[in-house]
Amino acid sequence: MPKPLAAAFLALLALAACSNAPQRAACPAGQVCLEYGNNTEPQTLDPAKANLIDESSIISDLMMGLTTDAPDAKPIPGAAESWTVSPDGLTWTFRLRDAKWSDGVPVTADDFVYGLRRTLDPKTASIYSYLLYVIKGGQAVNEGKAPLASLGVRALDPRTLQMTLEHPAPYLPEVLKHQSFYPVPKHVVERYGDGWVQPGRYVSNGPFKLLSWRLGDRITVVKNPLFWDAGKVCLDRVNYYPTPDVVSAERRVARGELDLNTRFQSNRYERLQKTMPGVARTDVSLATAYMSFNAAVPAFRDIRVRRALSMTIDRDFMTAKLLRAGQQPAYAFVPGITANYVKDGPKLAWTALPFAQRQAEARRLLAAAGYTKTRPLKVTITTPNNTDTLLLMEAVQADWRAIGVDARIEQNEGGVAFAAYRNRAFEIGNMSWYGDFNDPVTFLGLFKSDTGAQNYGDYRNPAYDALLAAADQEPDAARRAQILARAERMLLDDEGVAPMFFVVNRSLVSPRVTGWAHNAPNFHRTRWMCLRK
Repeated sequence: MPKPLAAAFLALLALAACSNAPQRAACPAGQVCLEYGNNTEPQTLDPAKANLIDESSIISDLMMGLTTDAPDAKPIPGAAESWTVSPDGLTWTFRLRDAKWSDGVPVTADDFVYGLRRTLDPKTASIYSYLLYVIKGGQAVNEGKAPLASLGVRALDPRTLQMTLEHPAPYLPEVLKHQSFYPVPKHVVERYGDGWVQPGRYVSNGPFKLLSWRLGDRITVVKNPLFWDAGKVCLDRVNYYPTPDVVSAERRVARGELDLNTRFQSNRYERLQKTMPGVARTDVSLATAYMSFNAAVPAFRDIRVRRALSMTIDRDFMTAKLLRAGQQPAYAFVPGITANYVKDGPKLAWTALPFAQRQAEARRLLAAAGYTKTRPLKVTITTPNNTDTLLLMEAVQADWRAIGVDARIEQNEGGVAFAAYRNRAFEIGNMSWYGDFNDPVTFLGLFKSDTGAQNYGDYRNPAYDALLAAADQEPDAARRAQILARAERMLLDDEGVAPMFFVVNRSLVSPRVTGWAHNAPNFHRTRWMCLRK
């Protein structure tokens, strides 16, 4: 008896001694494997149905649109090797590369036509279908008022795609990087339907192909040998892990178990600079954090209530004392770094008021709306349950308590929270909007009446819609920017949204990782990455 016990004790000691060693996933001999912390568990890998950044990060490693991201996130030729544009800016003709799907079937213009029609098909219920309204007939198709075949895209031959637009869109190469414009393998989707995205069925045209998806553990992709530029792809395998606990993810990066994580707790930035020099990467982001008021809630139909709540969020305290990683208070919705926009754009009308004066005005507005100490406004904030977000919502809760508002926080896993936003099963939501392309329209288009699910608060103003429509038709860039600024002014004056701060991209990247380039959109395709030995 004593001998086996001694052996067991020694084994436990050995395990304890090894507990600090990196616990990396097994990597096949001779291969280069990247361990990628990706925040949340994806809900889908279907390009037409994806919604979250963490889904797009994986999908855009598997699939490729007509254009794609360079290391600095600028658009470069992707599945299309070249294109021409008609003088009126309405007809774009793309020449496709000689490329194959990961199962060896050629990628054709028909796959793009099929993918675009599928995104707009009302049966697909794509949350991003409104992005395709730029294509002639896109909105009518999506609203079921026109057949799929009427969409302004057609295959002139297997390698030539023609796209006709509703209005000139010089930013189209930026938009075409988005997953909603990706092709899908028609021959696979017609066989399996929506089940085509399962491992063993998923067929891709990008640098990687799907190997496995272990729910709650990892998604594994491997190099696609049939990718047209496979010879320049260094990585053989990428494991994507859900890492909602960012402090645990930070420790995993420090131990070498993860090579990167696409978020860290903001208020730990100064500490990380000392304990992990060069690992914490930040960039001013093309993104805005904001709160959305559900218009279906009677209280929020009153502009006085929306204004009172928005003006008493202490944005300066939030950014300087809580976040502390370079975030800036947001008194507008479009970030100042956005291309094709005016300099020093519009701001919320009360921006210049001292905070104490804003609190006094908020109390007056609430009282005028019928909310007093004996009949306080009661609200519920639905929020994802990551550490930074909960800290911020507790601060907002305290800000609103100071003006007599009874605010309750309801926290959910990120995917659950966003499902509630999409289904309007919330009162006040807390979210961030990362620009899908570098133009004001990606921010302002969010609040058009016909945007759909991502206009979470259901802001609607026909005059606002008319301004965005006028901007679409304006060929002069300066005049277009002025029209868009008038639209943002209207949105802010309506208190249609409560911007909180302009986001800073925050990633942990091991010194072993090469090919990670700083960029505001925060698009980092693993196609460009490698690992030092």
